[in-house]
Amino acid sequence: MEKRQKKLSRKQSNEPPKSQFPNRVSLGPRQQSRVLSLSAASMAAEPKILELSNGRITARIASWGATITSLLVPDAHGNVADVVLGFDDLEPYMKGISPYFGCIVGRVANRIKDGKFTLNRAEYSLPINNGPNSLHGGLKGFDKVVWDVVEHKDGECPSITFQYHSKDGEEGYPGDVTVTVMYSLPEATTLRLDMEAIPHDKATPINLAQHTYWNLAGHNSGDILNHLIQIWGKHITPVDENTIPTGEIMPVEGTPFDFTTEHKIGERITDVPGGYDHNYVLDCGDEKNGVKHAAKLRDPSSSRTLNLWTDAPGMQFYTANYVSGITGKGGAVYEKHAGICLETQGFPNAINQPNFPSVVVQPGEKYKHTMLFEFSA
Repeated sequence: MEKRQKKLSRKQSNEPPKSQFPNRVSLGPRQQSRVLSLSAASMAAEPKILELSNGRITARIASWGATITSLLVPDAHGNVADVVLGFDDLEPYMKGISPYFGCIVGRVANRIKDGKFTLNRAEYSLPINNGPNSLHGGLKGFDKVVWDVVEHKDGECPSITFQYHSKDGEEGYPGDVTVTVMYSLPEATTLRLDMEAIPHDKATPINLAQHTYWNLAGHNSGDILNHLIQIWGKHITPVDENTIPTGEIMPVEGTPFDFTTEHKIGERITDVPGGYDHNYVLDCGDEKNGVKHAAKLRDPSSSRTLNLWTDAPGMQFYTANYVSGITGKGGAVYEKHAGICLETQGFPNAINQPNFPSVVVQPGEKYKHTMLFEFSA
């Protein structure tokens, strides 16, 4: 999701999503002040890469952008491959070479039209970094800062918890916000991500996303066009020529966007100008433990399968359309369609679309967003 693409005509549906972003809980003033003081007291150290392992899968996660730099996953025969695109060390991430490989993006993921919005009668202007739009939090979003490591826990459920304090006015956004993300391995082949954010003094839009590029055959195995995917979304939010949603909710039935049953990613991609870079409305997945089935990704060559579950209302399905000639881990060169992003999220430009689920979080509320990555073979 780095560039613009051509306009696709869309048909209006009569089924816009009515619910607001569901994952908010209220905090008392004492809880708010405690979280703020903890964040203010902590000092951001030099960025580093930490390891999270349970003997079956092993992740390397950097405090720069809370970024997954490596994820080793076995196939049916026990052969392990690194299934995420990235770099061997932190220098390319810190120099801005990475097209959001593996990171947490925010304060607001995806695009905001013209980098402008109005909230509580105040107008806000954001940095423009994607055509005429503001993308993934601006010029220095949450992917380009050092997060504090507040806990690194081994044992039965190993985990790493990162925290970042975003200040009032940072990249144009209102209010102080404390953001916490925890990566954990609750099961043998499951990676869990819990994201939380607490605004302290002003209402603000918050929409965090995890921007890993997946290639289940291995990060250095070429393109993902033969991967098969099923998406539990019967609608998308179609976009204009600047990749901003038009406000419509379009049924996918009978279009190249229909992945309600499993299809090869490359089967109809040439029918979509530029490739897939669209938000799906997650409206038909089974639910379990507060999350719903969002997608199933499968590599036929290794049989590795990723089942993604989330409590977010949408998911950006992006096929690395603008990756070109990037030298990554072990000298692998990543080209167009080298990976696939499954970014669960609030809807793009929701702050300017009143019929989309709201991404505004009030002081005293907590934004919450969970993702479960279940691997099998």
